Amino acid sequence: MTSTRPAPPRARRRPTRPRPAERTLVSPLALAGTRGRLTYRIVLVTVVASATVVFLGPMLLAVTGALKPPAELVRTPPTLLPREWRFSTYTEAWGILNLGHFMWNTFVVVGGAWLFQLGVAVPAAYSLSKLRPVLGRALLGMMLATLMLPAAALLIPTYLTVADVPLLGLNLLNTPWAIWLPLGANAFNVFVLKRFFDQIPADLLEAARLDGAGPVQVMLRIVLPLSRPILAVVSILAVVAAWKDFIWPLVVLQDPQVQTITVYLARISTDMPLNTLIAGMVISSLPVVALFLLFQRQIIAGLSAGALKG
Repeated sequence: MTSTRPAPPRARRRPTRPRPAERTLVSPLALAGTRGRLTYRIVLVTVVASATVVFLGPMLLAVTGALKPPAELVRTPPTLLPREWRFSTYTEAWGILNLGHFMWNTFVVVGGAWLFQLGVAVPAAYSLSKLRPVLGRALLGMMLATLMLPAAALLIPTYLTVADVPLLGLNLLNTPWAIWLPLGANAFNVFVLKRFFDQIPADLLEAARLDGAGPVQVMLRIVLPLSRPILAVVSILAVVAAWKDFIWPLVVLQDPQVQTITVYLARISTDMPLNTLIAGMVISSLPVVALFLLFQRQIIAGLSAGALKG
């Protein structure tokens, strides 16, 4: 005689709740009407136009100011567009101010600063993120603590260091080394790169180690190719910071022939016509603007880079 067991009760399915709609500044119901869409477009155009004027206004005034005669530049009230267009001001500024020589000095300083910053920050961030040395967190904390110090407080100690390098007894003043070496120790770059390296899956690195790759090969062949977006962001920040730096090059580059473009333009500002000086400033800013326009996709990709999926 076979005994039949009652069938287990079926699990009741819980009713699925509808996902809440995404919260936005303006509700879809308000945008459905003609009045809502019109108001939204007016506000959007106003905000975008205002931001454009705020950010591009000074640049446009500088470009058009160099095209004005000196008397029109100091006129009250000022004119928005030149009444007399002088396009020759830029060519005169390039020849009279000898901008080519000082632009080359700036390229040398900025290029070396970029290489030193990446050469120090990338291995440091890789070792703190993937190699996990003893007291790594303490070292990172001490690095980040240097960001809390004001730049003015470090000016005199850094100057004394480059004027008489400890143990070596070298005087680095009036040389690019006086700018390259201090800029290489940038805790912000180390922190940003470490946070990105932490997101790289450990399985990729472990597979490379099983294939016989050492720590340096893993960094060069695995980590760096995956980190191109953040490397682009760090590179742009390093180049722009070195290009526009004024106080430190003014202190350590006392020889007029080795000064950067920013220090040189400030030194001759009292001896040059105002329109010629403005034209020199505009020309000196063109490389940075061109660099941003050329690598804007990489910059945006680096700023919005999220976690990597394994």
